[in-house]
Amino acid sequence: MNDESDDPKQTAEQWAAFQKIWTDSFAKMMQLGFSYSPEAAPPEFLRQIRTGIFQALSQSWDQFLRSPQFMEGMKQWMEQAVSFRKMSNDFFTKVRHETQGTAQKDVDAVLVALQQLETRVLNRVEELAAEVDALKTGRKGGTPKKKKRRNRN
Repeated sequence: MNDESDDPKQTAEQWAAFQKIWTDSFAKMMQLGFSYSPEAAPPEFLRQIRTGIFQALSQSWDQFLRSPQFMEGMKQWMEQAVSFRKMSNDFFTKVRHETQGTAQKDVDAVLVALQQLETRVLNRVEELAAEVDALKTGRKGGTPKKKKRRNRN
């Protein structure tokens, strides 16, 4: 992309001009389409014209959207958006820490710790449940006799 197209104001003006051209063109086509008389072209002919125009538009937009320049521009825009998001998150985290507030990263860290704790507790409960089940099935087969204690006095 050239340096001239990097100016957002100029780009916006170009898009506005492009939009005005197409808006005017469609307005004129609509006026032609609705102002026909019985002596004018039949509606089927107008449908064919409309179909041709839409096909030409779709092909030109398809070529534009698949062009390397557009793809590169979208890639740069996405990278800048991600970079801006990271910078703003870091900035707000710093502000919250400086004002002794809680930042989103802090809350996320606590949530991750709680999820790990929950997983460990659930795993341990499952292990204990399995041990209890094993003890229950061991008794059903035959109850072990308790040893009597003798007092030696």
